[in-house]
Amino acid sequence: MQITKEALAGTLESSDLFVRISPTDGPLELIVKSEVEHQFGDQIRHVAMQTLARFEVSDGATVIIEDKGALDCVIEARLEAAIMRASDEETIKWGTRL
Repeated sequence: MQITKEALAGTLESSDLFVRISPTDGPLELIVKSEVEHQFGDQIRHVAMQTLARFEVSDGATVIIEDKGALDCVIEARLEAAIMRASDEETIKWGTRL
């Protein structure tokens, strides 16, 4: 999926995260800032990269995640929302994204 515009999702409340995704000319860049980086930073990156791969976002984007202790399902949901908002895709093909 092509990232064509900047998009945001989430909040900075406890147990949530804030995602900012924007188009770039270079490779995919993932930046994670987390209060629990030392404990869960690798897991946050793993879930984020899996979600980006599922939506076929492999280059041309910068993704910044500011985590406040979100569960994996919240990371996925917020990232999915940001990806859909940042693309030109008008409909969600739900069956193909699982």
